[in-house]
Amino acid sequence: MRKSLLVGLALLVLAGILVSRSLVPEAEWAGVDESVVEKFATEAGRPPSKPWINTEQGDLLLFLFLVAGALGGFVAGYQFRHLFPPKSNSQSDPSHV
Repeated sequence: MRKSLLVGLALLVLAGILVSRSLVPEAEWAGVDESVVEKFATEAGRPPSKPWINTEQGDLLLFLFLVAGALGGFVAGYQFRHLFPPKSNSQSDPSHV
């Protein structure tokens, strides 16, 4: 019963995705930066400028995420004992008082 419910739900989600793609095939969603922030900045006299690091070219954004993940993993691994300290004997086994 539960398996058939999950399969039915998955098929319903898939059908919804396919129907939404067929209703508006070339739709492009504008982000908050483009639709809200850019509009108010232009009205205030601050038109958009070019970014310092253009992540729109090639796989630069993917590479930056890779480097940030590797650095974060290294720091978390190096500080593992501080992040997750081992339990002391008195806390791990309360029967030996």
